[in-house]
Parts: sequence; structure tokens; C-alpha cells
Amino acid sequence: MADLSQTAIGTWGGGRFMKFGEPLGDERLQALFTPGGGVDTVISADTYGQGEADRVLGRALAARERESYSLVGAVGHDFYEGEREGAKGFPRFTDPRLRAEQDYAAYLQAATEKSLERLGQDDLDLLLLHNPDRTGYTNESVWDGMSAIKEQGLARQIGVAPGPANGFTLDLIECLERFGERIDWAMIILNPLEPWPGRLVLDAAERNDVRLIARVVDYGGLFHDDVLPGHPFAEHDHRMFRPEGWIDAGRERMEAMRPHAERHGLTMLQLACAWDLAHAPVHCVAPSLIQEPGPDAKPIEAKRAELGGVPRSSPLSADEVEEIGRIGDNAGSMALKGASPDHDGEPRPDRWPLTPDLEGVASRWGIEPGRDLVKTPS
Repeated sequence: MADLSQTAIGTWGGGRFMKFGEPLGDERLQALFTPGGGVDTVISADTYGQGEADRVLGRALAARERESYSLVGAVGHDFYEGEREGAKGFPRFTDPRLRAEQDYAAYLQAATEKSLERLGQDDLDLLLLHNPDRTGYTNESVWDGMSAIKEQGLARQIGVAPGPANGFTLDLIECLERFGERIDWAMIILNPLEPWPGRLVLDAAERNDVRLIARVVDYGGLFHDDVLPGHPFAEHDHRMFRPEGWIDAGRERMEAMRPHAERHGLTMLQLACAWDLAHAPVHCVAPSLIQEPGPDAKPIEAKRAELGGVPRSSPLSADEVEEIGRIGDNAGSMALKGASPDHDGEPRPDRWPLTPDLEGVASRWGIEPGRDLVKTPS
């Protein structure tokens, strides 16, 4: 299945490799990742568990016909030669401490081949450049290497997945402008409680014929409708880093959206997915599937079934899409990663100052960085 289905499951779900909720046991995790039930695209990244997520997914795929699902892989964090740097994880392969520019293509090929070996597959339907740094967005040699993987038949399509945190707006747009003829897909954060800044890249994606995968569609689990005020989070749950009061504020805005879900017979997760898919360049949604703690928590299998039941065509009208986006408007709610007008000092792997080139990108797309890409003072 060369094209991605409209719903996808990522190996960051299930709590094993990314700390969201309770970690599933082997049997449940493998079942979660197995394509089917209306969810026929699976997404992995080689850095999750330093290859272990690939292996679990490989076992889930072993009994499936290859053309019955779409397989997405991601490479970019070098856990082979790099050393973990605390919460930052492993360095990007473009880190000058690891290799020179002329070695980028060789690394990308080797990392892709190793990922495929763990997955037990011959090729990927899509290979994503995972969480690139500034070099990854701008360097011709990086995209020569990604294109070579496609030409060699290791991946049928290639793309870019910014992250892990939100932002990289101008960097992604510039990447699409420069390399859009090569790039088939990009991944962004987008959901009805987080329309900003993702919506700022939609026009550039559509103009450059790049299709989008939306992640974090569940907004930290809120759209699963079982994260309530006072929710118990484990010590290392990634959601502990969200600002105080985010659940109460999110639930309040969700209640204003709920009549739209009820009107169309949708769960709140399905509403979030339908809202994303109503935007023309968004062709695939990949919410995080989370098993919350406690005996009364909604089973993750039920959440997967909800995802599988997302309508193939969004039932939301243009007016509803705008109204839901207005209710959830989060502009200025956080400091963004990537190029930022308020970044001072030397560039970091996930944040850097604006350059004249990026200021030109902003001008071409009607973005005012000092207004549209900064955190609003509380």
C-alpha cells in the first residue's frame, strides 16, 4: 500500500518507548501496532528504544501481507555513534562532532537499512527525516541522501518530521520551498486545541504538493476524553512538562466543541481527527494512543477502535472548522522551537535565531515573526 491511509498508529503509543501513560505488555503492544480495523498505516522511528520499537513492530507485521498496510520509518538521531545527552536524547546525525557533510548520505542509507532489517522488511512506503536540526532542513547533501534512498528502492516516498516539540515553522516552510520537488510528506503538530503554529504551514505544503501527517491530534490525551482534572500522571510521563492548568483549560474549550461532535455522531477523538482532515493538505492523522492508569481507565483498544472509525471524508463544514479553530485558538501560548525572533546567542540543536533567508520566507507567506511566532506575555 504505497499511499498512507487516513489514520495511523505510531510506535510512540502504548507507553513502552515514550512515557505516556501505562506501558503495555508485549501481547497488547504488538496487537496495538498490528495494522487493521480501519488503521492501515504504522509509523516507527529507529531511535525509539534504540531499535526495539522497530523489532516489536516487525513482529506485529510478520503475519500481514505487505500490500495490506503502509509502513513509515524515521531516521535522524544517531544512537549508533552518538551518546545520549540526558532528556535531549541522542544527537542528530548531522552533529559535526559525529561526521562531516560528505558522510551524511552514507549514514542515512546505513540507518535505513538497519531499521528495515529490524522490521523484517525490504522497503518503506515513506521514510521521514526525524527531528532535523538546522542543517537537516537546509543542507543539500542531506536531501541528496534522502533522495538516493528513494532511488535505491529502500523507500517509495520521503519526507520530514519536525520536532519533538512544537514550532520549526519557518524552517519547515523554507525546506518545502527548497526541496519540495523531492519531498512527498511532512509531519506537523495539529489539533483543535493546538491550531497554532501548525496552520501557518498549510498553504506552503499545499502549494508545494506536500501531503501532511498530523500528530498529537489527541492533545496529550484530552481528546480521548478520559484525562480529567486531578488526573494521576506517573513521575516520568511526558505530559508532566505541560503548564499548570492545561487540563482544566483544555476541557473547558472541549465542552464548547462537543456539540459539533454530537451533531455528527463523533467521539471527541474522532472530532479532532475530522477537524485535522478537513484541512486540504492533511491526509493522515496519527494521535497518541495512551493507556491511562487505574482500573476505570478507558482501554487503549477502545481508543484504537475509535481511531479506526474516523469517517473517510470529514463531515465538518467550513464554518464548523473555523468555529472549532476559534474555540481552540492557542496563538502565543508557548515558546516555539526552531527559528525564533526571541532567540539570543549561539544556535542550539532545536532553536536558533532568525536569518535573513528566513525573514524572507516569513515575508513571502504573510507571517510576521514578532507577532506570529512568539509567546504572548501572560
